[in-house]
Amino acid sequence: MTRHLQPLLKVTRMEPIARRLCQQLLEPIHLVSYMSAEPTEALQALGYEGYWPGYFAARSAPLGRVPAQVVDALFYNFAPGEVAACIPKVWDIATPEAVLAARQEGSVAALRRILGDLADTPALGRAADLATRVAISAPMEGRILYAGLRSLPVPDEPVARLWHAATLLREHRGDGHLAALVSAGIGGQEAHVLHALSLGMTPEEYGRLNPLTPTQLAAVVDGLRARGLVDASAAFTAAGRETKDRIEAVTDALAAPAYDSLEPGEVAQLVADLEPLAATIDSVGY
Repeated sequence: MTRHLQPLLKVTRMEPIARRLCQQLLEPIHLVSYMSAEPTEALQALGYEGYWPGYFAARSAPLGRVPAQVVDALFYNFAPGEVAACIPKVWDIATPEAVLAARQEGSVAALRRILGDLADTPALGRAADLATRVAISAPMEGRILYAGLRSLPVPDEPVARLWHAATLLREHRGDGHLAALVSAGIGGQEAHVLHALSLGMTPEEYGRLNPLTPTQLAAVVDGLRARGLVDASAAFTAAGRETKDRIEAVTDALAAPAYDSLEPGEVAQLVADLEPLAATIDSVGY
């Protein structure tokens, strides 16, 4: 590990809260963009066929019309060629502005369907306000996708505002996660393998590795094995588990400063307001 990242591993009072809020409570709100039918249908109404062209258009739209190489670098763990199959030709169908509007419209519709009466409660409005304060006060340096999202206007309507804040904080954490992976020398497909193992799955069982051919996947696993991170059966070694844990700790530490904008009582309030929303999403599904 590089020396300049060592202080990031020091545990602060906010790191567990950052993981709890972003991964467990806010990310389910953001994930309607990819998991629910309404956003996909809104993007298809613009002319995108299937799922992936709309996905790449919507997620990269805050960056504008950048080349495939830029999107590929920021999305990091897509298989070779996946991004270039869609970018930049998606912009021949609709503008980034139209795509952003469709994604927000579809995501808000999905959240309203899933949350039902909870969508119009004071608790949701309060959560939107607190989450937005966190989302627009997070450090921007080195976080390119988050910076693109920060350039967009914050919606006024509470459900849209909460979704927008959740998306900002998810991509802020994601940008930090990429920094942690790069500093650890872990490539995009290697990250998928390590994540699969952390979930108790084999690399072959993990869907995000499906675009790789068996030969390509074997080469990724062999590379991790040569570095002592996986063993002969493609399971974690002690060094592999330590590397994965260290990456997650650095990711937490890089996400933590955003939540310094809240007082402890406000953190507790945000958790209390978000928990019923996340529980409903978990029970209803997308």
